[in-house]
Amino acid sequence: MLQRFTLAESGAAAELLHGGGVLAYPTEAVFGLGCDPHDRVAFERLFALKQRPPTQGVLLIAAEFAQVERYIELAAVPAEVLQQVWASWPGPHTWVFPRSAEVPTWIAGTHAGIALRVTAHEPAATLCRAFGGALVSTSANPHGQPPARLAQTVADYFGDALDGLLDAPLGGQNNPTVIRDALSGAIIRA
Repeated sequence: MLQRFTLAESGAAAELLHGGGVLAYPTEAVFGLGCDPHDRVAFERLFALKQRPPTQGVLLIAAEFAQVERYIELAAVPAEVLQQVWASWPGPHTWVFPRSAEVPTWIAGTHAGIALRVTAHEPAATLCRAFGGALVSTSANPHGQPPARLAQTVADYFGDALDGLLDAPLGGQNNPTVIRDALSGAIIRA
């Protein structure tokens, strides 16, 4: 049964995630689906909900750099690149880094790198703080359908197949965040 949480109940939402649950939560522009990135069973359930090929990979969202640092092969990232990234975080900027051995293989799909974002959107950041780390973040929609911008759309898409929904406001962006390659600066998703 779909459990609905308010922002004040983010601790309970985080417990659902620690227990292997899949949760929808608000991001900067759309609702995202999330789970513990190290829980392969939860991750496979998330991809089944989305009806998405697992080769596509997902990004991780966090409340602070310390929550994503372990996933980056820092020795491969020039200091000036890190300075540019840090200047954009927290904020609506997703960067693809060379991934470290800490990244579970299922997270990256067939990609060589790992997409990461340190969000300034308070509901998502509050959830990451309550969880104690980075979370999977992929748009809350079945593959090929428009991303959900309303909590009711999330419920309509997934119903009781989804474990939880953090019902809080979106961040006011019109489009999902731009994704850039951290090393080249190239835009991967506009």
